[in-house]
Amino acid sequence: MTDSRLRRPAVHTETLVALAAAFMLLAGNGPFWRAALASRPWAEPGTWVFAGAVFVALACFYFALTAAVVTRRTVKPFLTLLLVATAAASYYMERYAVYLDRTMMANVVATNSKEASELLGFGPAASVFLWGLVPSALLWWPEVKTRTWRRAAAVRSACIAAALGLGVCSLLLVFAQAASLMRNHREVRWLITPANALVALAQNAADSGAASGPKQPIATDAKRVAPGRARPLLFVLVVGETARAQEFSLNGYPRDTNPELARRDVIDFAHATSCGTSTEVSVPCMFSQYGRAHYDESAIASHQSVLDVLARVGVKVLWRDNQSGCKGVCDGVPVEQLDRENVPGLCVDGQCFDEILLRGMDGIVAGANGDMLVVMHELGSHGPAYYKRYPPAFKRFVPTCDSDDLRQCDSAAIVNAYDNTILYTDHVLAQLVDLLEAQKTHDTAMLYVSDHGESLGENGLYLHGIPYAIAPDAQTHVPFVLWLSQNLRADWGVDEKCMRSRAQLPASHDNLFHSLLGIFSVQTGAYDPALDLFAGCRTKRSN
Repeated sequence: MTDSRLRRPAVHTETLVALAAAFMLLAGNGPFWRAALASRPWAEPGTWVFAGAVFVALACFYFALTAAVVTRRTVKPFLTLLLVATAAASYYMERYAVYLDRTMMANVVATNSKEASELLGFGPAASVFLWGLVPSALLWWPEVKTRTWRRAAAVRSACIAAALGLGVCSLLLVFAQAASLMRNHREVRWLITPANALVALAQNAADSGAASGPKQPIATDAKRVAPGRARPLLFVLVVGETARAQEFSLNGYPRDTNPELARRDVIDFAHATSCGTSTEVSVPCMFSQYGRAHYDESAIASHQSVLDVLARVGVKVLWRDNQSGCKGVCDGVPVEQLDRENVPGLCVDGQCFDEILLRGMDGIVAGANGDMLVVMHELGSHGPAYYKRYPPAFKRFVPTCDSDDLRQCDSAAIVNAYDNTILYTDHVLAQLVDLLEAQKTHDTAMLYVSDHGESLGENGLYLHGIPYAIAPDAQTHVPFVLWLSQNLRADWGVDEKCMRSRAQLPASHDNLFHSLLGIFSVQTGAYDPALDLFAGCRTKRSN
């Protein structure tokens, strides 16, 4: 009798690796191929030659790198991991037009469970199943042929050498065009999946290792000088999340998204830019002495921030967070993590609205003896679930996109939901101003600045995190709003006309470090008065 069972085919390890490499390049690299071939008409033979040569080169390099690390026993688990990772990465890159570079991978790694849940759903699950698990199942079907170790080593070495040779020859065939692409559009390399994810993970691991251990002190010569004020200072810095300046009616947006702040005599810096396009970059950068002008991620991560300097000279510092943490900035200062609270009316489904940041502030002010800086880190307009960032009373602009998958909504609904988050932020800030204005024991001030902006579908881009060099204005132009109490204006002798004139000039996250030192009368060689927003507009000086 013949065996009626379906016989499993038998293949060599190298065959599985080659097939997986070709599949990942074809099925999981749509964004890369579109970017690489964007300006090349398919009617020209040269386009096919370029595409074919690049495909062969990448497939050969993928083959060589993978074949060098797998064995007959590990090849299937390793390729399964790559296939699933490629499917997941490709989905989010396609869906939100993001680049999976080191910064974006840092955002992925730092994402907490609540944020991650908003990015999961049927879409990514279906993509991983169809393009990751199904190919993996086919991969596990064949048996892997065995060889003696000597023959296996010889064959593997020969295959790797041949692949490298073929890859180099293919690349040389179109070298001038490929070099031009990578030179003029360096960001394209972060679209090659799964190499982008693996390299980004390795870079972040290296950065984490370099930044471990105690942070190096800065401004060691810092000292307070007599501020010449009758009352101590309470300064509240609100770090917004994902708010873009063009959606603020204070900046000329036709919708009235800032009705309450507009009635509170605020000073709007209309031309402010962020240090980065993600929280992981911007928050550490804005509190550092390096800033965007001298950006050095490893130096920022390994050195103290302006909060440490202020605390060292006697300013009481408190960080209140309704987000995923301070990204290392608040290490060493008191922290209140409020997003885990369970306050009826303020917290729903494990998330708190930003008014939670105002809760308990009266007691904090009452207990403040002397100068104090309070940093409030908002949940703000964090996407993609904009509709979850505001209470029902602030659902003013309708219809809204009530889905975590933005591509399921039309652009008007996305903008409506996003604008409601800005309207709610306006309300929270106005309440904070009222709270500060009522204080009689302190001179008070508030500065609001977002960490970065957001893309809402313009040019096919969603969310944020695009490499800074090519980031659209929507991701780097941020709201920057200042309010000063009448007592503070009088005690300082603030020239309001001067301040409003200064607000029409460019500002950025780079101003924050020096403005905080200046407003708290800290004298140090690290202070640059040219970057202090207040320096030229005070008629009364510290002694």
